[in-house]
Amino acid sequence: MRVLVVEDEVMLGDAIAEGLRQETFAVDVVGDGAAALERLAVNSYDVVVLDRDLPVVHGDEVCRRIVEGDGGERVLMLTVSTTLAERVDGLSLGADDYLAKPFAFAELVARIRALGRRSRPAVAPVLERAGIRLEPRYRQVTRDGRHVVLARNEFAVLEELLRAQGAPVSAEELLERAWDENIDPFTTIVRVTIRSLRRKLGEPAVIETLTGVGYVIR
Repeated sequence: MRVLVVEDEVMLGDAIAEGLRQETFAVDVVGDGAAALERLAVNSYDVVVLDRDLPVVHGDEVCRRIVEGDGGERVLMLTVSTTLAERVDGLSLGADDYLAKPFAFAELVARIRALGRRSRPAVAPVLERAGIRLEPRYRQVTRDGRHVVLARNEFAVLEELLRAQGAPVSAEELLERAWDENIDPFTTIVRVTIRSLRRKLGEPAVIETLTGVGYVIR
């Protein structure tokens, strides 16, 4: 899942981004509304974590443009506002969810996961195929009952392959959904990650390479 964090408090924004990366999300972070709109113009996101009180372009305006753009991004609005009227006002702008500061990080993660399920076709909370069992909520993977320890990007790539339910996923799609915007688009990291996944999942190999198309788990 790819997330854009828009937060003008630099330390808070960086802390949120780092915590979400530990939860296997691909995360970009910016500090004002104009920068957010620039990112949204060139990248696709599942969820936007949007501080309401932003400089340059206010969070309300960013939210409005996201909704009008109809790109499918879900908006989780963050704010220090706590009154019912203010929460209703925020949701009336088109935000999908609303979380007041300060918040528990576990709740933020749970809300992002819930919104992410709404941004794409719903899938089961447990993904299973070819003897592989992946539980996104707990970041656990097993192969034929054997626990498999994966790095963050390995887990994210495997999750995308399992979500495809037997359809091929291109290297470009994997790069977009499992890494943030700082990754070199010409890197061989997807191929390296697939190789590592095959080794960790063991025999018989279940990830097939379709030349010129991508990767698939039958």
